[in-house]
Amino acid sequence: MRNTEPAGRPGAGCPARDDRPVTDLAAVLFDMDGTLVDSEKAWSIGLDELAATYDATLSTAARIRMIGTSMSESMQILHDDIGRPDLDIATSVDRLEQRVKVLYRAGLIWRPGAQELLAKVRAAGVATALVTATQRHMVDVALLTLGADQFDAVVCGDEVDETKPHPMPYLTAARLIGVDIGQCVAIEDSPNGLASARAAGCAVLAVPCEVPLSDLDGVTLVPSLTEVDVEFLRKLVG
Repeated sequence: MRNTEPAGRPGAGCPARDDRPVTDLAAVLFDMDGTLVDSEKAWSIGLDELAATYDATLSTAARIRMIGTSMSESMQILHDDIGRPDLDIATSVDRLEQRVKVLYRAGLIWRPGAQELLAKVRAAGVATALVTATQRHMVDVALLTLGADQFDAVVCGDEVDETKPHPMPYLTAARLIGVDIGQCVAIEDSPNGLASARAAGCAVLAVPCEVPLSDLDGVTLVPSLTEVDVEFLRKLVG
């Protein structure tokens, strides 16, 4: 496994959790794009512009399939969609990420209720992690909006050997914080993210953003994080 050290000290700012009841909420594991921040629009702009550089137009269906996938998978979808499977994936990834990084620096918009929920979780002394398929150099820019000090661990797509929908990102986050994965709630907006969190053994909260969510067996669905507080999350692991 590659480097998976968190942005800060695991458990920083949170009380000791060794004496917590088995059913207590130990940590909340947040997805980033589409869950905490409305960054999918920035990616859509970048993808449309990238397709245009190849004298093509990305289809809506292909764009939807990309949500929650790794960068290499997204570029393969784009190349196939525009009829250019010959294109170099690494080159397309670099072009896209450089453009989206500029959009990130202009400021990211929080999803409804996300900033408030994150603050409430922190105030309650519950550990938090950011678990995303986005690469570290992009996440570092997003953290200028999110606040690196708001997370006890950050797991990025290029810091684990397997990314979503594999369970490794969420298992890694729980390990870094030092908590039982069964005492964690993962909050996600994409099918791949939900699959990752479910496979890891988290309690899972789904909040739709760009795509409708289905196959929600064992998943709690809310229309917005404005309807969620810490007690709501505690009940999910109770």
